[in-house]
Amino acid sequence: MNERIVGKGLALGLRFVRISIYKSASDPTNGKCNNLSMKVCSLPNCFATRMVSVMVGLSMLTLTGSAADEGKELPPPKEEPKVIDAGPPPSDAIVLFDGKDLSKWEGDKGGPAKWKVEDGVVTINGTGGIHTTQSFGDCQLHVEWATPAEVKGEGQGRGNSGIFLQSRYEIQVLDSYNNKTYFHGQAGSVYKQHAPLVNCCRKPGEWQAYDIIYHAPRFDADGKLTKPGTVTVLQNGVLVQDNAEILGGTSHIGAPKYAAHALKEPLALQDHHNPVRYRNIWIREL
Repeated sequence: MNERIVGKGLALGLRFVRISIYKSASDPTNGKCNNLSMKVCSLPNCFATRMVSVMVGLSMLTLTGSAADEGKELPPPKEEPKVIDAGPPPSDAIVLFDGKDLSKWEGDKGGPAKWKVEDGVVTINGTGGIHTTQSFGDCQLHVEWATPAEVKGEGQGRGNSGIFLQSRYEIQVLDSYNNKTYFHGQAGSVYKQHAPLVNCCRKPGEWQAYDIIYHAPRFDADGKLTKPGTVTVLQNGVLVQDNAEILGGTSHIGAPKYAAHALKEPLALQDHHNPVRYRNIWIREL
């Protein structure tokens, strides 16, 4: 906007305010309207009219000030975005399972991970949970999973596993196709904290995908929580958790509570004694 127009607008606005305040101070009726009807009141002496003048003047100041601000541009970023190949997986991703082996995982009980790897898929076999040898904090995580095609059990006993961010915060894996259970225990839930926004589970045996954006909680030097963790989850391309605040470590009984931990911790997969399958697991550090 032209600087001369802005300047004139500011001056005009100030003039409205100045004239109105002056009339209010010099009015012998002390700002009171002597007429019962606003339609016939004397314009110079009407309190309501003077207030309108003040409001118009202030509005003009605001508008001209906003116009001046709109003329300013934000400084450009100093760093050019890094160029990557989108994949999948993206070229800057760490592939945690490519269908060949579990060399980047180990068993929760110690030693190498013992889940069965065959035909590009790893299947839970009752040997205990597994976790990554590398630790992670803020991340983008992609995991594909499938519950057994043969339906056995019901509720939490049907196609159950879990993805534990930093080995503490569970995103539920479950056969939730025509399978009733408590809402914050369905597939796509932050277990026992937040139910999924929708149930978009595919049929038993069909492959499903989670795309997870996770920001780890922060703690101060004394172990006090300064910022809770958050998680966004897309299941099969559908949003099921929208920047949900993590309320503490996953607890099957009782309320979730935070316990201070390192900024980076291993990613873990749960063995819930159901032969759930996984494939194409990769992660990007943020």
